[in-house]
Amino acid sequence: MVRNCWILSLSIWGGIWLLLAASGGHAQGAKVVLMPVSGTIDLGLAPFTNRVIREAEDIGATALILHINTPGGRVDAAIQMRDVLLNARVDTVAFVDKEAYSAGALIALACKQIYMTGGAVIGAATPIDPSGKKAGEKYVSAIRKLFRATAEQHGRPPEVAEAMVDEDVAIPGLVEKGKLLTLTTQEALQWKVADGRFDTLGALVAHLGFSEANLVRAELNWAESLVRALTHPVVSSLLLSVGMLALLAELLSPGVGIPGAVGLIGLALFFGSHYLVGLAGWEEALLIGAGLLLLAAELLIIPGFGVAGVLGMVALCAGLFLSFLGHYPAPGDIWRAATMLLTSLAVVAVGGGVLLLLFPGLPVWSRLNLSTQLRNERRESAPPAEAPAPSAWLGAKGIALTPLRPAGTGLFQGERLDIISEGGYVAANTPITIVRVEGSRVVVRPDAQHTP
Repeated sequence: MVRNCWILSLSIWGGIWLLLAASGGHAQGAKVVLMPVSGTIDLGLAPFTNRVIREAEDIGATALILHINTPGGRVDAAIQMRDVLLNARVDTVAFVDKEAYSAGALIALACKQIYMTGGAVIGAATPIDPSGKKAGEKYVSAIRKLFRATAEQHGRPPEVAEAMVDEDVAIPGLVEKGKLLTLTTQEALQWKVADGRFDTLGALVAHLGFSEANLVRAELNWAESLVRALTHPVVSSLLLSVGMLALLAELLSPGVGIPGAVGLIGLALFFGSHYLVGLAGWEEALLIGAGLLLLAAELLIIPGFGVAGVLGMVALCAGLFLSFLGHYPAPGDIWRAATMLLTSLAVVAVGGGVLLLLFPGLPVWSRLNLSTQLRNERRESAPPAEAPAPSAWLGAKGIALTPLRPAGTGLFQGERLDIISEGGYVAANTPITIVRVEGSRVVVRPDAQHTP
């Protein structure tokens, strides 16, 4: 009997020990992923967030902690991050370490748990226009309801979330109408927005039942860092300007190759980086490509500057403008996109003018600056000392020595004259007749039997 009791006791204690060992081994092997969310929120953070959540799910992480300290940033980037956080299969924890303003507040609300350090703040998320004033009611209403829906998803007071966006939302005892809501740590705890206060990351990790040894720190990889750098407003404007200017140089002097390669690389870096962060899609790519083809046709094939050139400029500008906006553009984003595009176009216009001034021998120069071509041809073949007066050439028949686009050179009675076609394009070697003489302007038309 005593022996049986001893065996039963040892079995019970052995089972308890095994359970404790298994529990301790699970806690020791569990992983907690730590993701920094600091500085200005930009679109480069959205794919980073998506990758970190996917990898956290793949390794079976117990939780994902977002270490937040941000003054805010792009609303469209925050919305993309919110969507992936709400759909995450791993527990998400926001650790607000001092600041979670504007877009940062939305990211924090999208997490299942929110903890804040002492002296931290969260809120102040009203969208503003380029002048710094509150955006239009339509846009504010959309963002306000987005904050409300995000708070409702995790059982937080939706009115408090709305008051962070719209000062017209009043909450008795918290914020009066006309004041935008920003919560301190104590207020966030009191109104059930935050779940606790911890002054250090280590204290929070310990509260969650882990040690800092369990932390897997997520960092931007080289590709994500490169994309964030390329989509910076200054860098993207520079890439766009260099790419367009280099392609213009290639069109002005076809056959060189190097400017064209530089231009294609610049535009590829611009569009590729914007595509990866969700700013641009295939629609923008088609518009940009169509615009470039139409402009190339106008410069190299079609004489003059007409419908193809105008359509090319419209398509190109539309594609580039949309590539700066993204899917959820705020009023400030629209103004920023317009400013960046106009700056790039101004740089290209100035650079193109400098190219034409520095290199007057470019093949396209004769089409854009007729007077230079005519002066060069006069130097090559000076008229005789006793050349007939211009009016004496009326009705004279001759031949077009050069294509008329509509200006060029013709040969009449052994004399080379600077002429201009009455109609459109006239091919070289076409028989022509002088029909009008207007001062120094000699107007010709093809002979009737040679008119197409």
